[in-house]
Amino acid sequence: MDAVPTGLFIGGGWRPAVSGAVFEVEDPSLARPLRTVADAGAADALDALAAAHGAQESWAAHPPRERGEILRRAYELIHARIDDLALLMTLEMGKPLTEARGEVAYAAEFFRWFAEEAVRVDGGCALSPDGRDRLLVMRRPVGPALLITPWNFPLAMGTRKIGPAVAAGCTMVVKPAEQTPLSMLALAGILAEAGLPDGVLNVVTGSRPGEVVEPLMRDGRLRKVSFTGSTAVGRLLIAQSAQQVLRVSMELGGNAPFIVCEDADLDAAVEGAVQAKMRNIGEACTAANRLYAHASLAGEFARRLARRLGGLRVGRGTEPGVEVGPLIDEDGRGKVRHLVGQALDGGAKALTGADSPAGDGYFYAPTVLVDVPPDAALLHEEIFGPVAPVIPFDDEDEVIAAANATPYGLVSYLYTENLRRAFRMSERLETGMIGLNKGVVSNPAAPFGGVKQSGLGREGGRVGIEEFLETRYLAMPMD
Repeated sequence: MDAVPTGLFIGGGWRPAVSGAVFEVEDPSLARPLRTVADAGAADALDALAAAHGAQESWAAHPPRERGEILRRAYELIHARIDDLALLMTLEMGKPLTEARGEVAYAAEFFRWFAEEAVRVDGGCALSPDGRDRLLVMRRPVGPALLITPWNFPLAMGTRKIGPAVAAGCTMVVKPAEQTPLSMLALAGILAEAGLPDGVLNVVTGSRPGEVVEPLMRDGRLRKVSFTGSTAVGRLLIAQSAQQVLRVSMELGGNAPFIVCEDADLDAAVEGAVQAKMRNIGEACTAANRLYAHASLAGEFARRLARRLGGLRVGRGTEPGVEVGPLIDEDGRGKVRHLVGQALDGGAKALTGADSPAGDGYFYAPTVLVDVPPDAALLHEEIFGPVAPVIPFDDEDEVIAAANATPYGLVSYLYTENLRRAFRMSERLETGMIGLNKGVVSNPAAPFGGVKQSGLGREGGRVGIEEFLETRYLAMPMD
């Protein structure tokens, strides 16, 4: 903890906020302060953008191979410090150490992937239809980018944005979530050690996001914004981006359906549901939010799932054997309590959980609900907690209509042993990603993103770098 800088990282150096202000980072497992870090304001944000703008021209001209080598060195440094980074993440975010180690390894993979993509940016040359011109197409970095990362995956969401920006030749200002700034500060130190030039990456931490973000969105030097977070905030940023006509990438909220057909392998479906629901304590946009099971097996599926979730050990993530940590803060736990309470008041029944363990920290017991009324709010908005409502269905048309009856469209999960049904239903589901007989879809080599109000653009995969590139066309006469 003492090795992690707590200042702002601007122009290659660490400094306090102009105002000298700091804010507390809390340990959610104890509900106590963990560390204080610099609390940036508008002046700090504009200083960071000035550093990014000043470095943009030279960084765009930097050899792609060396950009990739910087990412590769950072990948290796992350792996060398995986235990320290995992402990830091557990302390500031709450997830168990085993899961935190998994996130650190996953985060590093984005740097390895985009290290290889840095040298694959290409263009094209064609003859004009009338034969008079050569049409040259080139790819260039968009320019200074604002990257806004969430608290639920504090390292992986950073590398998923920073990796392609570095590979493409974009400089950036990173605004991490106020709940979890320490992982990003540690990552900034690693990238500097890996040889990233001064000004390419700038990190501003702050407890007042609007005060940091709004002046950047109004500044003509900014050319791109990439945001991961709620749909409500995403809408606001899209509206603000219109003033400067910024390129935007938005990875927003979800309301993921998890569908278990009558021919599914029930054991595999239960294990997949545990993964899809309980990853990151249920605090994930990809979390299974509505679990639909065919009426012929819904009761057995719910009972098995309740046994599995009820048997998970809840506690501080640093303790051996803990599988479920705390929620991020009291607001997050309060939302879960409210949604579950409302469903129970409407007639739902809890097969397990539906309460908070005694003691410090923002813990909530893994919960399985049945007989959930159709108008229950937890079926229509993200729960963001360890709560699994199980809803029976009778046929494909019914469950597809229910699954698609949401403004969100990030991910869906489908369990069936029938290949034709798998393709047929997958083509009808209105989501950007589908887990077929699989409870986890995230992969650095795959395009991550949604449709409808779940976002714009994709992160990861071969298309991930496209979000940070623009196309330039040169017409050259041959006469």
